[in-house]
Amino acid sequence: MKPDRLSELESRNALAEEGGGPERRERQHREGKLSARERVALLLDEGSFEETDRLVTHRCTDFGMEEKRIPGDGFVTGYGRIDGRTVFVFAQDFTVFGGSLSESNAAKIVKLMDMAMRVGAPVIGLNDSGGARIQEGVVSLAGYADIFLRNTLASGVVPQISAILGPCAGGAVYSPAITDFTLMVDKTSYMFVTGPDVIRTVTHEEVTKEKLGGAATHNETSGVAHFMAHDDAECLAMVRELLSFLPSNNLEDPPRRACSDPIDRADAELDTLVPAESNQPYDIKLVIERLVDDGYFFEVQEHFARNIVIGFARLNGRPVGIVANQPAFLAGVLDIDASVKAARFVRFCDAFNVPLLTLEDVPGFLPGTQQEYGGIIRHGAKLLYAFAEATVPKLTVITRKAYGGAYCVMSSKHIRTDLNLAWPTAEIAVMGPEGAVNIVYGRELERAVKEAEAAGPLTEEQKAALLAAAREEKVHEFREQFANPYIAAERGYVDAVIRPRETRRRLIAALEMLDGKRDRNPPKKHGNIPL
Repeated sequence: MKPDRLSELESRNALAEEGGGPERRERQHREGKLSARERVALLLDEGSFEETDRLVTHRCTDFGMEEKRIPGDGFVTGYGRIDGRTVFVFAQDFTVFGGSLSESNAAKIVKLMDMAMRVGAPVIGLNDSGGARIQEGVVSLAGYADIFLRNTLASGVVPQISAILGPCAGGAVYSPAITDFTLMVDKTSYMFVTGPDVIRTVTHEEVTKEKLGGAATHNETSGVAHFMAHDDAECLAMVRELLSFLPSNNLEDPPRRACSDPIDRADAELDTLVPAESNQPYDIKLVIERLVDDGYFFEVQEHFARNIVIGFARLNGRPVGIVANQPAFLAGVLDIDASVKAARFVRFCDAFNVPLLTLEDVPGFLPGTQQEYGGIIRHGAKLLYAFAEATVPKLTVITRKAYGGAYCVMSSKHIRTDLNLAWPTAEIAVMGPEGAVNIVYGRELERAVKEAEAAGPLTEEQKAALLAAAREEKVHEFREQFANPYIAAERGYVDAVIRPRETRRRLIAALEMLDGKRDRNPPKKHGNIPL
């Protein structure tokens, strides 16, 4: 090969490595951010990255751009390995044109995603961009639309993960919104459709970028993000950990790990973890930790809609997706946010062959005008739809309350759940004993007070005390006769009532039994989930 050609190659590669230069990289570091190449190196197994389209440059000749060509054009793309498994990754380089999207670097991402679909490997986007490249006009917007199409076509085929490691604004936010999981870094990343300046002009609201679209906002308030990290390194470690629970594509099963935690481990504390008083709270995460391998639970959307808990764990080395009501927050009631949060997680697990474990302690749907006006009927139906259409192995354990329509929604036997277990503390009924007594025994309670009055006059305090005592007796009677797991068990709606300490063994045995499960939905283009 001619020496001048080798020299040219080395020169172009050096320019690509240099990106926007050491001064701009140092600025990234001062802001608490890593460079694009540092992020890729930290994410992937050491030495496994193979870069693609390293020498691509933009094609814009307006606004003096012709003289500003940097190999790679602000995006680092390629493939490598995480825990030995192939993944595809793109990283926006903020040091080059602010990481803005051009026709050329959009084509790099499209090519990468098309290859990921053919290979059947996850796609990870490391976002740090000022948005569309203004100098290229509609061509840049077309690039976004090309990416959105690939995000949509890849949905449910290969896992897609977005790490927001800097700004992500305008049309750029819709690619992460379509992907399966979004991670953000506290204080250094933000997402919004319109920024504070536009909001100030249009609505006269004063808001900071952090308050409008920071990591805390999207993890706690909007639910747009699934994880919040303290810095880039922690965020990238979370991506690696998340992938350890997921298959590479929809045709594979999740990767299993060797497990040293005994299958038949019986935790006696489970027998007393649920309080004797049914209106007393407890932390469902303590139940999860006592059931799963080594007590390790990788929670998703920890800070959003805390009345329901979702995340990944393992049972005898096999990944499972967990959906659990949280009695420690709003009594574990289902509301709009909790329903949407759980529904999307259930659909993800079903798309990627991750078995579902539901831990149920739900008093019902949250009442009130705010919920009704907000569409709790429609949003609650999303969770029902998600569980009903799921064909992966489905297991449910009723730890305590299972009332009304919420009982049906939380992966009940009637919507094709494979194994439904109940603890002796389970209460399965149309509604809670307190409300049921008012309806079923209302007249009887009034008659008891009148009969007492017939024997002699009573003060208002005496009447109230008598009514409360009679009511409490009926509540206890109703709970013992109707709000227990045995009536449901007699009808086969619950497959077994078990001691809580036996739960881990029973769940693992059920997963082994369901290992070859094959279930299908009727042939159709797709269903019409109530969006």
